Amino acid sequence: MTLIAFAETGSMTRASERLNLSQSTLSHQIKILEDQFGEALFIRKTSPIQWTKVGERLLGLAYDAQRLITEAERDIGKIKQGVSGQLRIAVECHSCFDWLMPAMDLFRAAWPEVELDIISGFHADPGGLLDEGRADLVIISTKTRRKKTHYFPLFQFEMPALLANNHPLLSKNHLTARDFELENLITYPIPQERMDIFRKVLNPSDVMPRSQRQTELTVAILQLVASKRGIAVLPRWAVKEYLDKEYISERRITSTGLLSELHAAVNQDLEHSAYIHDFIKLMKTTMTQMFSDVTILQDKH
Repeated sequence: MTLIAFAETGSMTRASERLNLSQSTLSHQIKILEDQFGEALFIRKTSPIQWTKVGERLLGLAYDAQRLITEAERDIGKIKQGVSGQLRIAVECHSCFDWLMPAMDLFRAAWPEVELDIISGFHADPGGLLDEGRADLVIISTKTRRKKTHYFPLFQFEMPALLANNHPLLSKNHLTARDFELENLITYPIPQERMDIFRKVLNPSDVMPRSQRQTELTVAILQLVASKRGIAVLPRWAVKEYLDKEYISERRITSTGLLSELHAAVNQDLEHSAYIHDFIKLMKTTMTQMFSDVTILQDKH
């Protein structure tokens, strides 16, 4: 896991955050391997990581071991609980589909007997779909008290403010709640009480944006931002491609950053289902392989 996390994140700092270990612990683990095999695993102070032949061999072995462990856990789950069922997924996060679809493809191949489906459309209360029996798993940002609902933590990530490349607010190191007062805030059609920019930043400061415009399409939000029709707040991983191409710019919200989370909510009768646990694992694996700036959240139960 150490080598895989290091390879996929590209740095010891991000790898330690993913594994919830200290950098010194990770460095010690790599040093043990290097001492055991008598050679460095990678060339120090290189970016991206340049693996030695020994490092490449051990990294490949780590991926093989991870695959075999996953397959064994899946097979054991099928033996103990059976292989059939259904998994109807609802998504509150409009920008989740980039990593959700690949995870669903992997799940479909591993669990062909489980009927897999997406509950389409916008839902004012996606968690309520569980209560109504219309969904089996809901990806949601805010945990609420619900009877017979279990939450699996997924990821934590930063939500920056997105601005046009020549926006005056780019002169600031970070934005505060007051910086939103004169701005048109462009959002997905989600109630304000479910958006972290309102719950964690604007409402506590008793601040509202000058106006709010809603659209369901991420690309439409970014086009409006780029043309100076307003500013937006989205997960960095959802817009990384556009930031890398300098189509838009970003600024941290508050000096410490606006951090958000995603959770998977399921009915308690599915809490111990083998295929539910495997799908949770596949989502986390897919997300971390695609994006380095996310932190995997551990289930404390």
